[in-house]
Amino acid sequence: MIQNLQSIKKKEKIDLKSSFSALKSIPRFFKEIWNINKKMFFFNALFRLINAFSPVVILWVGKIIIDEIILQTRIADKDFTTLWKFVLIEFIIVIIADIIDRMITLTDSLMGDLYSNNSSIRIINKTKELSIAQLEDPEFYDKLERARTQTASRVNLMSNSLSQVQSVISIASLIVGLIYFEPYLIILLILSIIPSFFNEIKFSNQRYSLARSWTSERRELDYLRYIGANANTAKEIKLFGLTAFVADRFRNLSDDYYNLNKKLIIKSSAYGTIFNILGVLSYYGAYVLIIFRVLSGIISIGELTFLSGSFNRLRNSLQGFFSRFSRITESALYLKDYFDFIDLTIPETNDVQVPLPTEIKEGFEIRNLHFHYAGSNEAVLKGVNFKIKAGEKMAFVGQNGAGKTTLIKLILRFYEPTEGEILLDGINIKDFNIIEYQAMFGVIFQDFFKYEFTIKENIAIGNIDELANLERIKKAAELSLASEVVSEMPNGYEQQLGRRFVKGQELSGGQWQKVALARAYMKDANVLILDEPTSALDAKAEFEVFERFINLTKGKTSIIISHRFSTVRMADRIIVLEHGRIGEQGTHEELMAKPKLYKELFELQAAGYL
Repeated sequence: MIQNLQSIKKKEKIDLKSSFSALKSIPRFFKEIWNINKKMFFFNALFRLINAFSPVVILWVGKIIIDEIILQTRIADKDFTTLWKFVLIEFIIVIIADIIDRMITLTDSLMGDLYSNNSSIRIINKTKELSIAQLEDPEFYDKLERARTQTASRVNLMSNSLSQVQSVISIASLIVGLIYFEPYLIILLILSIIPSFFNEIKFSNQRYSLARSWTSERRELDYLRYIGANANTAKEIKLFGLTAFVADRFRNLSDDYYNLNKKLIIKSSAYGTIFNILGVLSYYGAYVLIIFRVLSGIISIGELTFLSGSFNRLRNSLQGFFSRFSRITESALYLKDYFDFIDLTIPETNDVQVPLPTEIKEGFEIRNLHFHYAGSNEAVLKGVNFKIKAGEKMAFVGQNGAGKTTLIKLILRFYEPTEGEILLDGINIKDFNIIEYQAMFGVIFQDFFKYEFTIKENIAIGNIDELANLERIKKAAELSLASEVVSEMPNGYEQQLGRRFVKGQELSGGQWQKVALARAYMKDANVLILDEPTSALDAKAEFEVFERFINLTKGKTSIIISHRFSTVRMADRIIVLEHGRIGEQGTHEELMAKPKLYKELFELQAAGYL
């Protein structure tokens, strides 16, 4: 396992060129921050500019104070006016610098929160633009994961980048002071810092490479954490005794990462220690030089304090500068992942899009439809041809894996056909705007999501623009029998669902399905699709739901997928899918007259009831 992961790491290795290239994303990054809150950004930059000069000013005032003290000890007529004046000046500068530092920290924190919130919203909105095929692709999901989880890195990048500009000004002012007195100190300073800088860059690249190559494994670790300690999985984990299995799997995977990361940390610490010792030697070499200058009478004691303080501050500032630079290059790589995700596009099939018909006149036609999922050579659909007339109620039946749900996803344009086409009123559905096209459907899938919102919000999800329209929500609940669920809740339509939040109420599978079905009635959709929507309902509730559905959808085109033949027999026409092909089609009576799959499945199910 470790060898395999090391090979991944080698393949994903990021070199210095890539690190510096990633810095190109920073101007765009700051443009986004500027647009979030211009006033706060301006004041943050102003505060940093002011405080950039505080180190050299404080050291210079300190030099004057030391020289003045020594002067007063050597003269008979002592006058402490100048001394106390500069002590007061230093005190004021220190207080102002501290206040400004706090203002910088405050604005950093506020801008960081704003940017974090804004980038999270952009990721959510971007996901809307992406196809289901992209979102289900593991490699693409790794990109989404890197964009989603590196928010803290992007916030730190903002603070580090702004601090870097402040450091440049401080370093420049300190260098001027050193050059004025002792230019040779700059050479010692460079010798003490440069090796550490390249060491930081090298290991920041390796840390990013390791994190990048481990994206999918970290997702697996998060998944194992979830199923190992979650109310939704607790029953099966306990019943099947899976705790040890999940814990061992987590331990093995996390230990592999720990061992790889440990090697990197130990190596980084060892090199860092060596280069730090070189830096300390350079510093004390400079300190000895300054002492000799003082003993030779070339510089004063005040200048000694200024030079030693400046050299020490400059060394620390440069170390901080280069250390931040390595963190910035590392964060810039994560930032590039974020922008790469935000810049993803879905190529439209046609540049010129046809207006969507306001009313379906002819219906759908599926012509020679073939489809296989990415990465698979196994075709799910193989030359499917049929029509759905406007206002017709069509049912799809077939055994598991026959291609029923895949066919629905193609009609909804979640995927594009591998071959063939789907027409609506004689026009290829690729010619329509995808968002407008998908908006004409009201759909409930068998794997509908259980939103841990209120009942009102759960129902309104079917047409979220009508969230404030309680009458419409109540009507949808009555049609789907969700009103029975509401009547049992202490807080009615405002009842919080799920166990994740305080006062949440968990529902049974059948209750959840009634709530989900209400979503389909919230939208006055041209086409309604129900994919196994009543599998958790009892027979009586299912019959009542579909009887209402048939009556309420008169004149509307609808598609039903169900394994229950008591349901599908209500449809105008039934299509039987076998191994990705249409095996037979017709009304319930017509299909029962043929000794084929439909009749066989119907009689098997009927025999179960008898």
